[in-house]
Formats: sequence, structure tokens, C-alpha cells
Amino acid sequence: MRRIDRAQDRAFSLALIDRCTHGVMALTTGEAVPYCLPLSFVRVGDELYFHCAREGRKTGLLRLSPQVCVTFVGEDRPALVPPAVYTTYFQSVIVTGTASEVTDPEEKTAALRALCQKLTPEHMDSFEAAVKTSLAITAIWKIHIAEITGKAKLEK
Repeated sequence: MRRIDRAQDRAFSLALIDRCTHGVMALTTGEAVPYCLPLSFVRVGDELYFHCAREGRKTGLLRLSPQVCVTFVGEDRPALVPPAVYTTYFQSVIVTGTASEVTDPEEKTAALRALCQKLTPEHMDSFEAAVKTSLAITAIWKIHIAEITGKAKLEK
């Protein structure tokens, strides 16, 4: 990180991930063009979980090359600091790690429960019925956080 004065600690980084409703995951395609896509993540310990279809481009690429990078942005606010300084206040986290498919039904259910609790806590009364109908057709992947880097420019 070039601007070490903007570096944030692990606690800041994990809290930012927990606040974000999504992150952008970058995968390698094995060609000159990378593949990035927004996903809803939930963090449980040192694992990031996401759900997706069981087959498709994303899952095919993850099976070939499971090394990924995920970026989270918690704030991105351009500002003018008088008299004439333009800046951006921001908070971001970059995670690198290895993705693996979750096949254990109990871990899949726990990951889905955590994701629903994070994103739609007011609708948890429908969780059991939803998981009963969708668990078999839903893929769950986890990314083990190998490295995490938080950075921010905060308003003073």
C-alpha cells in the first residue's frame, strides 16, 4: 500500500465487510481478460460465503482457478475542502483468498441463514420454508480470507 497513513487495522476491515451488502469478486479466466462480478457476501469468522447457481461461468472458473480477490467499498464521497482542494473520502477493503464449494448441507444451511440474517433480518420467519425448497438447487461457496487490507480517508 503506497499511502500507509490510510491503512486500517483488521477490526476496521472486518467491520466494513459486515456492513456492506455486497462486494465485487475478481476471478481469473485463464485469458488476458479478468472476470469481476458483484455478489452478496456474509462473513462468518475468516470465511466469506456467497450463494449462486450450481453451474455457470462463475462456478466453472472457480473450479479451474479458485484464487480470488474481493473488494468492498463502505464509503465513496467526493468533496471540496475549501478553499480549493478536491478529494474523496472513502473506506475500502480488499480480501484475497481461495474459494471452495460448500457441500455439507448443515454448513450450506448455516451460511444461507447468516446471509439472510444479514440482508433481510425482518423476514427470517420465512427462512425454513425457503431453504427447504432451494437448498438442493443452490450452490454455496466460501472464500477463506488469506489476506485482508483496509484503507480509508476519513473526514476530519
